[in-house]
Amino acid sequence: MTDIRTYLRDLPVFAGELPLFDPTAAPECPETLFVQWLTAAVDSGVREAHAMTLSTVGVDGDPSARVLICKNVDERGWQFAVHAASPKGRELLANPAAALTFYWAALARQVRVRGPVAAEPADRSAADFLARPPASRAEALLGRQSEPLADPRDLELAMRQALHRIEGEPGLIVPEWTLYTLRATEVEFWQGDQRRRHTRLRYTRIANGWCREILWP
Repeated sequence: MTDIRTYLRDLPVFAGELPLFDPTAAPECPETLFVQWLTAAVDSGVREAHAMTLSTVGVDGDPSARVLICKNVDERGWQFAVHAASPKGRELLANPAAALTFYWAALARQVRVRGPVAAEPADRSAADFLARPPASRAEALLGRQSEPLADPRDLELAMRQALHRIEGEPGLIVPEWTLYTLRATEVEFWQGDQRRRHTRLRYTRIANGWCREILWP
């Protein structure tokens, strides 16, 4: 491949039939519209529709992003969980604000959420941890996320030991496991259009609710 620029330019975008979105008929709260879009993505066969990009700011001031799973959405905000000792956990401790991005390519839809984050009480974090599959709990028990791995066999051994411990102590909690809630100050819904007449609806939090605005694409 000698011309990656041409290759990328020629890749199709917004292929197939896309859903319609009338922003004037959108509900008053962004959480309601988000759930509608999320379930529509699931019903359309989108895999891991609850996956999202979590963006944070590091202690060095540089941005950082990674994909993880949305745990819940309600009137209080969007929830996700991290290990406090992980890079993202340390970044959220130093700068408790984040941005979330959901993208469902098959529908040409994305949702952008930003705002401050706050840790939930320990009992809620514990409940979230215990709801995870055994392998996920074992991985969190290692507590070594993002550290250099010299030999993959070390990981296999550590995981076997952690799984054995999880099986023997089904109520075991990793105290560093933290459930966060992002209380959105701004939520944008973006509906792609093959003619590039993209529809953008932005919710901005105000004192008594939400302000809704349609944006230029």
